[in-house]
Amino acid sequence: MTETATVAASFRDPSGFVYVRDGVLLRQVNDSFAEDFGLLMRSGLHDELVADGVLVPCESVSLNLAATEGAVAVLRPTRVPTVSYPYEWSFGQLKDAALLTLEAMKRALAKGMVLKDASAYNVQFLAGRPIFIDTLSFEAHVEGEPWVGYRQFCEHFVAPLALMSTVDIRLGKLLRSNINGIPLDLASRLLHKSSRLNMGLAAHVHLHARAQKSGGEAKRVNSARMTKTGLLALVDSLRRTVSNLNWEPTGTTWSEYYKDTNYTDEAMVHKKRLVSEFLYQITPAPRSCWDLGANDGSFSVIASQLGIDTVAWDFDPAAVELAYRRVKQVGDKKLLPLVQDLTNPSPGLGWANGERESLIARGPVDVVLALALVHHLAIGNNVPLPQVVEFFASLGRWAIVEFVPKDDSQVVRMLSGRKDVFTNYTLDVFEKSLASTFRTVAKKRIPETERTLYLLERIGR
Repeated sequence: MTETATVAASFRDPSGFVYVRDGVLLRQVNDSFAEDFGLLMRSGLHDELVADGVLVPCESVSLNLAATEGAVAVLRPTRVPTVSYPYEWSFGQLKDAALLTLEAMKRALAKGMVLKDASAYNVQFLAGRPIFIDTLSFEAHVEGEPWVGYRQFCEHFVAPLALMSTVDIRLGKLLRSNINGIPLDLASRLLHKSSRLNMGLAAHVHLHARAQKSGGEAKRVNSARMTKTGLLALVDSLRRTVSNLNWEPTGTTWSEYYKDTNYTDEAMVHKKRLVSEFLYQITPAPRSCWDLGANDGSFSVIASQLGIDTVAWDFDPAAVELAYRRVKQVGDKKLLPLVQDLTNPSPGLGWANGERESLIARGPVDVVLALALVHHLAIGNNVPLPQVVEFFASLGRWAIVEFVPKDDSQVVRMLSGRKDVFTNYTLDVFEKSLASTFRTVAKKRIPETERTLYLLERIGR
C-alpha cells in the first residue's frame, strides 16, 4: 500500500510542495508554476546552479508519483541527512547561507529570472556546505518590478547577522522566536547608534525599517532603481553589507574548553582511541551520529572520518563556529556543527508546531555520543541521572557515554561555591539507571583519568 505524507513545512507555496512517498522524498511541481518551471529548465539556470553546487540536485521522475492532480512534474531531490534551522546555525553558517542566496539571485537575474522569496529556510547544509533547496523559488523577472524578497532577506539575514556581530552573538536566538525573520524596527532599536554610520546597515536596516513604519516601502522599491540594473545594484549592496559583517569566536563559556581541561595530551589520545574502537564495534555499522555537547567537534570528526553522517551539537556559539570553520578548512563532507542547548532544545515551531521540527523529532539516529556531558546535565542543570539516560535512549539506538566522577577536577570546580545536593550522582546510580534502558556492551576506564567510557545498546524499541 502506497503511503504519502506531505512535509509539514511545505504548504505555503501554491507552486508545489514536498512530500514523502514510500520513504522517498519528492517535490511536486503544480500547473500554476509550469511556465516559470519551463523557463528555469530552458534557460540553463537550473543545470548551472546544480553543477556549481548552489542548488540541490533533483532527478525528474514519473508523473505517476504525483501526490495530487494538477502536477506538471515530479522531482526527487537529494536528501539532506539532518534538517537544520537558522536559529541553530553559527554566525558563519548564517553568513554563508546569506551569500549563497544572493549568488542564486544574481545568477537568476543573468538568466531572466529572480528569487520570489529569500527565506533562510530555503537553505540547508549538505556535504559541509550551504545549498539552496527550493527549486520552485525562481520565477521570471519582470522589468521594473521590485524584488519581493528584499524585505525577507533583510529580516532573515541582514538583521540577525548585524545584531550577532555588532551587539551580542546570543541575539541570534531571536530567530527562534521570530521564525519569519527579525523585524527590522526591532533590529534598528537594538543596534548601536554607530551602526547608522555603516552605509549598508543604514540602508537595509534603519531606513528600511523607517520606510515600513511610514508605509513608504512600496513607493520606494517601485522606483526606477528596480530595473534589472537596479536589482543587480541592490544585490551587490547587500553582498557587501553581509561580507563586511564579521564575528570572532572568543570570550564565550566553552570556546576554549580543551585548553582548560584536566585531560593530559596522552589521556586525550586514549579517549579518542576508545571512542574509535567503540564505533567499530557497532553492528551494523552506523550511518548517522549525533555528538551531544560536542564543543568544537574534536571527537565528532572520529565519526565523520568513518563516513558517518555526524551532527556536532553544542550550546556555545563560539565552539560551533570553530567547528564549522574547521569543516570548511578540511572539507569534511560528513560533519555538520549546530548550536543546541540540550536543556532547552529546539521545539516544534510554526503552524501547528509542525513547520520546524523539534530536536527529538529529527531523530533517532544510529549512535549518540555523550562525552563529558553527563555531569553538566546532572550537576550543572540538576537533571536526575535516570532522565539523562532516558533522553539519550530517545535519540539513538546506540550510545557512547562518558561518566565523570565527583572527584574529577571538572566536577570539583562545578561544585565549588555551591552546596552539594547531588547524593545520587554516583557511578552505582548511573549504572543502575543504564540497566533499565540500555545493555552495556563495553565498559572501559579512560587511561590516566578516573573517567569511564561505556558502549551501550538500547533495549527494545
